[in-house]
Amino acid sequence: MTSTGPVGSEDLVRRAVAAFNSGDHAQATDLCELGLKRHPGDPALCHLLAAVLFARSDLPAARARIEASLASRPDNVPALILAGRIARAEGRFDAALQTLDRAARQSSRVEILLERARAFDQAGDATAAGAAWDRVLQSDPKSVEALARLGRLAWERGAPAEAEGFLVRAVAGGGHPAQWFDLGLVRQDMRKFDGAAEAYRRVLEMSPDAPEAAVNLGVVLQEAGDLEGAMAAYSTAYRLSPSTFGVIAMALTSAPSGRLWLDEEALRRSLAG
Repeated sequence: MTSTGPVGSEDLVRRAVAAFNSGDHAQATDLCELGLKRHPGDPALCHLLAAVLFARSDLPAARARIEASLASRPDNVPALILAGRIARAEGRFDAALQTLDRAARQSSRVEILLERARAFDQAGDATAAGAAWDRVLQSDPKSVEALARLGRLAWERGAPAEAEGFLVRAVAGGGHPAQWFDLGLVRQDMRKFDGAAEAYRRVLEMSPDAPEAAVNLGVVLQEAGDLEGAMAAYSTAYRLSPSTFGVIAMALTSAPSGRLWLDEEALRRSLAG
């Protein structure tokens, strides 16, 4: 039987953490709620329950619990970071940044810088996001997330060479399909068609159900003069998503190395085959 004293609270926290880490969120919730019945307002249990509720996307309840935890421990850095993360998920970006600034006054953890950069990103403040991601990279030069975001932001502001440098570093360890896709876009804009094709092929290797990557692969192969390869890529895209037909038809008929298709059904049969 679990004790109802302080040791009992610690035991429930340990069991709830184990359940949470194993993916059993329901059991973790039950254990936290049991603990709070025995120890109302316990900041550790409130914090843990907030984390479980956040993982279950119950944002209002998660917010209430983390606020209860912070009421007892206002300077607890992990709780402040979670509160900032919850506020960001709710779209309350000013509140998220204020909370994270409180955490930053207590600690220099890179996680705080990451959350600030994500908040600026989601708020659509590209200038502040760029500066924040740069701070993350200064603290952690190997941060793949920072490299990928700085690459994307550089491309969006019209600096493809800078973007390519960041994205090449981001994918150096294997990369994520989204990072390879962004690298493909950058190289496509720079008319580095072979490099763009390599990037789009990596996307399709990692995520075979990515019709956008297949379409773009077709476009860069067509631009490079490989119409046979382009048609194969377009066929892949069309089989994955017939809604790509319009952009494929436009690409085939508008590029200098394309073909003029007068019969739409003939093109559909060619792509399907």
